[in-house]
Amino acid sequence: MMLKIPGVLGAEQLRQCRQILEQASWHDGRATAGPVAGKVKNNLQLALDDPAQQRLADFLLDVLGRNAAFIAATLPLRVLPPRFNRYEGGGDYGEHIDNAIFTVPGSQQRVRSDISSTLLLSEPEEYDGGELVVHDSFGTHSVKLAAGDMVIYPGTSLHHVTPVTRGTRYAAFFWTQSLVREDSRRAILWELDNAIQQVAQAMPEHAAVPRLTGVYHNLIREWADT
Repeated sequence: MMLKIPGVLGAEQLRQCRQILEQASWHDGRATAGPVAGKVKNNLQLALDDPAQQRLADFLLDVLGRNAAFIAATLPLRVLPPRFNRYEGGGDYGEHIDNAIFTVPGSQQRVRSDISSTLLLSEPEEYDGGELVVHDSFGTHSVKLAAGDMVIYPGTSLHHVTPVTRGTRYAAFFWTQSLVREDSRRAILWELDNAIQQVAQAMPEHAAVPRLTGVYHNLIREWADT
């Protein structure tokens, strides 16, 4: 399931994030890439032990923990603290699939990358290029979102970022290990959850609401991997 989640960050939150990012020290993004991805990765990234990285990651984890759409779509068990990249001057990231397992910095905890997420921190008119291109069984999808919007997609997807030929593209990116490993099942739960919300708003006293809610939770019991 590929899904856009709009308005994750508001204008003032974006302003504060950009201020930190524009004053931060940036390093070659290949430092955090594996041997295969490192050959096609051409961007800048905040070091994982940089105080700016840690401050922004903690802030975004708090925001995501209160975002109902993100929680409903991903059913998170663990979320790797967000990382931050910068593309400019022709920088790009060639075709790759994300690592299956990541270790949370400073701990022994591991996160399986069921879901990849990119949160844009630059407005689309600030740069040329920089589209996130994701390939799945339904074709090829090119994504260029407003600042503060986020896209999620299966971590198994082949994807790339096109060269940024003008301006600067800032973004946060991270991975989520879901309670429900299979993408097709998460898609079913997402659709069911949205349908329940619509019925509950239109007919809050209808007897179908608690029954459908029960079906939703019973499916999670059946499919959850904890």
